[in-house]
Amino acid sequence: MAETEEPMDVADVGENSYISSQSSFQNGSSSASDATSSRGKEGDFESKIETDRSRRFDFLLKQTEIFSHFMSNSSKSGSSPPKPKAETNLKPKSLFRFEASPHYIKNGEMRDYQVRGLNWMISLYENGINGILADEMGLGKTLQTISLLGYMKNFKNVPGPHIVIVPKSTLTNWMNEFKKWCPSIRAVCLIGDQETRFNWRYMVIDEAHRIKNEKSKLSELLREFKSTNRLLLTGTPLQNNLHELWALLNFLLPDDFDSWFNTNAALGDNQLVSRLHAVLRPFLLRRLKAEVEKKLKPKKELKVYVGLSKMQREWYTKVLMKDIDVVNGAGKVEKMRLQNILMQLRKCCNHPYLFDGAEPGPPYTTDQHLVFNCGKLVILDKLLPKLQEQGSRVLIFSQMTRMLDILEDYCLWRQYKYCRLDGQTPHEDRNRQIEEYNAEGSEKFVFMLSTRAGGLGINLTSADVVIIYDSDWNPQMDLQAMDRAHRIGQMKQVRVFRMITENTVEEKIVERAEVKLRLDKLVIQSGRLIDAKSQLNKDEMLNMIRHGANHVFSSKDSDITDEDIDSILAKGENKTEEMKQKLESLGETSLRAFSMDTPGATSDSVYQEKQKIPIGNWIEPPKRERKANYAVDAYFREALRVSEPKAPKVQAPRPPKQPIVQDFQFFPPRLFELLDQEIYHYRKTLGYKVPRNPELGADATKIQREEQRKIDDAESLSEDEVTEKETLLTQGFTNWTKRDFNQFIKANEKYGRDDIDNIAKDVEGKTPEEVMEYSAVFWERCHELQDIDRIMGQIERGEAKIQRRASIKKALDAKMSRYRAPFHQLRIAYGTNKGKNYTEEEDRFLVCMLHKLGFDKENVYEELRAGVHAAPQCNTLITLIERENQELEEKERAEKKKKSGSLNQSTPGGNSSKGGSAGKRKAEGTPDTSSKQKKKKK
Repeated sequence: MAETEEPMDVADVGENSYISSQSSFQNGSSSASDATSSRGKEGDFESKIETDRSRRFDFLLKQTEIFSHFMSNSSKSGSSPPKPKAETNLKPKSLFRFEASPHYIKNGEMRDYQVRGLNWMISLYENGINGILADEMGLGKTLQTISLLGYMKNFKNVPGPHIVIVPKSTLTNWMNEFKKWCPSIRAVCLIGDQETRFNWRYMVIDEAHRIKNEKSKLSELLREFKSTNRLLLTGTPLQNNLHELWALLNFLLPDDFDSWFNTNAALGDNQLVSRLHAVLRPFLLRRLKAEVEKKLKPKKELKVYVGLSKMQREWYTKVLMKDIDVVNGAGKVEKMRLQNILMQLRKCCNHPYLFDGAEPGPPYTTDQHLVFNCGKLVILDKLLPKLQEQGSRVLIFSQMTRMLDILEDYCLWRQYKYCRLDGQTPHEDRNRQIEEYNAEGSEKFVFMLSTRAGGLGINLTSADVVIIYDSDWNPQMDLQAMDRAHRIGQMKQVRVFRMITENTVEEKIVERAEVKLRLDKLVIQSGRLIDAKSQLNKDEMLNMIRHGANHVFSSKDSDITDEDIDSILAKGENKTEEMKQKLESLGETSLRAFSMDTPGATSDSVYQEKQKIPIGNWIEPPKRERKANYAVDAYFREALRVSEPKAPKVQAPRPPKQPIVQDFQFFPPRLFELLDQEIYHYRKTLGYKVPRNPELGADATKIQREEQRKIDDAESLSEDEVTEKETLLTQGFTNWTKRDFNQFIKANEKYGRDDIDNIAKDVEGKTPEEVMEYSAVFWERCHELQDIDRIMGQIERGEAKIQRRASIKKALDAKMSRYRAPFHQLRIAYGTNKGKNYTEEEDRFLVCMLHKLGFDKENVYEELRAGVHAAPQCNTLITLIERENQELEEKERAEKKKKSGSLNQSTPGGNSSKGGSAGKRKAEGTPDTSSKQKKKKK
């Protein structure tokens, strides 16, 4: 039998890219409806749709009597559905069923429930029904879909074309799954245009909950596609929400339901919702892991409750005090203002360094302060070593990408090998990092992901621990994130650690999410309409903000516990179990009124009573501390001082769409001239007048006039200048980010400016050629950088250390070369400063071992310490070192205690937001001081 190559069989479509697949197509005696060509004739295509409509009508009437009820109601209202043309001539059709995994599925066997899912989809196809495969996340919806398309090719002689629409993050995974499970279907990326559109046979939509809003851009675009069959894949459970149910039904069967219902007349009708849900049942297949995948162990979720650090308390108090009138209900309560307060409080709970000016510096360092200034990182710092010892691998999810920046600094400091994925990660880097993490024998311990970007369609079963650093408002997002590890292929029990800061807004967020999950489950089971009110109202937001505020105001000390990690986890497990049992024991009415808030805010009635009277100091702000001033002259000078209120600084306007250029990207100087000209002309069109800046002193008026003259004389860019600007924008190092630049500076400090090979190794994602090119331009134009003095000082200090190490190594080599057996012959000239504690034999051993190990090795002092402990002649040295370390630790504790005591007596708010890190953290560009501390202890 002759075979011809069709141009395309299956197309996987990402949000910005497409995949198609090609396979052989047999020319046989297949029916006109089942064996259409890949492009298909329009007449055959319409015939197939008409035949499917007839079968579908007959099938649905057998499945449920609901349709008869709809039909009778429709006739009463004056509108009747169109009668199918072949309604009376259809004969019942025997359905093919698989008893085991099909022969065309390679490299493994399908599980029993997956085969049943395939048979269900085949029955839908034979009856012209579109469907929703809604198995819980991780049960193999991808494989079941591939097996259906394989059935179409191998049994029905329908090679396509089929289209699979997937999120961008899962594009590569779909390609790999096609190649692995069904090699006879060749999937390729396709970027289509309007002229080459197909009439698709099967349209598959992965993560189909994205089309629940029929007005979304994706949903509107997909409705323009022509296809004979549609299959939706979603792991997110459906809800009895009228809007959502209608959108899905309307997408699956637009022809039938447009004529059967008039939605506008029936919105809000619970009876209609129950009917729609019953109609949807024949199209929907959903199985849970607990029901079908017995080998997959249930995940264990544990809430880890943490306290606030001293710095977190200060910033939490600042945020509340800034809007204390709103918090106490005295000011104008605007929803946007409340949302902003909630976001700022969540930033406090995550890490205080998310606020500009909170991080101590300059100089900015990456060391212990990164941990002890944040309650969550203190617990994480105790938890990760324990997990690493157990052989576990960890996924950390956070909603804030700047929090991922801080976690990245932490991992670099603790030397944990990691991967990172967020919404800004390029597609190629996503795939590379996922493959690196999942590779057999991978050394990557931590994978940091943003909850929204990393929570969809990614398989990370090589990890068995999930840490939810901060919970999402939508509980389904966190469930999606957990199921990156808890899915088919996971051999271990997945443990989920959800971090919650006690007595803060986070407790209310998690409480609301759990109550919502439980409440929705009860309502769905009863087949009723879910409350359309899903967003927080003002009262709920105020309740969240007030939660724990009095506790925060009551003290300035840290809440962080010194207990070991096992005790902390045991307490968290008990609280998690108590909360779970409490929620399960409550009915719907109790759940709607459920709250864990403090007395006075637990009952709606009590809250309403409070609203009727002036709130006043319902949440009492912390009392201002008085500072004693015993100097009489200083007292009167301070009491009589009158300071003029500072006028708020007004930012000069800038063009709205002007490109952002960084000085470290080294664009041509001409570009900055054109951009300045554009800015000045924009200000001229607005009639902007430069204000006088009194801080500039005697030159203030002169500078003001000069700036105003530039604005008054400015002209708009000509067409040639606009073209020149666009050209110049491509001539800088546009692919170099601030992080790349910081790594480059730090590598120059570590290795010296001439060691390009080692510098290139430390700049991630850049080839040696790219680093060499950038280095040449950097040293030629580094004087253009704004903070070049700090950068050059940093690099020169590092080079001075390198030079000093080289000179010491040279002197050490020269000294050792004089002796044949330096461990016995070496003589040390002490002069008059010889100490009494150490013997010459011990000193000789240290010098000789230092030479043997290599003075310029990075971890030479750790290896030297191990050598000292193993040497029998160093018993005295070991004892003295341990005693010295103990004395140093006691001294540091005493100083810290003394310092904290003095701080408690001083006025709060001392560490204002002067200086500090803006945008990304600046710690990457400064030297690590931890090594100095280690040397000091020695």
